[in-house]
Amino acid sequence: MDYRYHCYIPAESGINELPFNPCSLLDFHLLTLEAGETWTGSSGDREILAVILGGTANFTVGGSKFTGVGGRADVFSGKPHSVYIPRDADIVIEAISPVEIALPSAPSDLDTEPYVIEPSAVATGRWGGANFGRNYHQILTEIAQPSLPARRLIVGETYTPSGNWSTYPPHRHKTDNLPAEAAHEEMYYFRVAPKGGFGICRLYTDEGYEENFTVRDHGMHMMPEGYHTVVSAPGYTTYYLWFLAGTQRTQGAHEDTTLSWVGKTVPTLRDLGL
Repeated sequence: MDYRYHCYIPAESGINELPFNPCSLLDFHLLTLEAGETWTGSSGDREILAVILGGTANFTVGGSKFTGVGGRADVFSGKPHSVYIPRDADIVIEAISPVEIALPSAPSDLDTEPYVIEPSAVATGRWGGANFGRNYHQILTEIAQPSLPARRLIVGETYTPSGNWSTYPPHRHKTDNLPAEAAHEEMYYFRVAPKGGFGICRLYTDEGYEENFTVRDHGMHMMPEGYHTVVSAPGYTTYYLWFLAGTQRTQGAHEDTTLSWVGKTVPTLRDLGL
């Protein structure tokens, strides 16, 4: 069977591209540099959020310089530093230490200045409850960072504990029907701890298409359509960087109605401390 919506992105030195991309708005690159190495590029007609997965780097974006951005050892070691890169910007990234940088992007017509999102500006919390509880970082969202300019990108991180489900009940972003649902493409970029672990990701559509894949380091789930959910294997934590883009930046998701009753149990589960 030819799967439509998942792949593994290379993680070689330099800039790494998706082997294919079913989305029309979202794209993703992974930049890996050793200390002292430099990468140069341009944002073109796209906005980019450079999320430091691990390590530290200097950024030059157009005429702006940001030094010593980053610091966490890896995605499981605290909140991220990020750099918003607007359209039509020349980019120079110089690694101070070995560094991994996620580069989600989307088309933009917004003219604004680049800026750094410090860890102190990243909102944290917990979604769900019991064995479908998971922890999140909201990095660039209209809810947590309403004053930060962006045209399309909505970006955050989720940590799904051992044996737990995430993005559950499964939801979709198919139609603009606010406030209930917003039309968005979405992608997940995965890492797993400890090394060698795995999870499972499921996507299915109203039309009956379904695919499941094994979540490992550098796995990508690319979702221009469909309901989606993730589960971590016992003993392992799965991380995913999630990012969305659509015609607007207001979030709204439609849960699978056959499973939405599970979400209604969250207040009771939290009252019980679960």
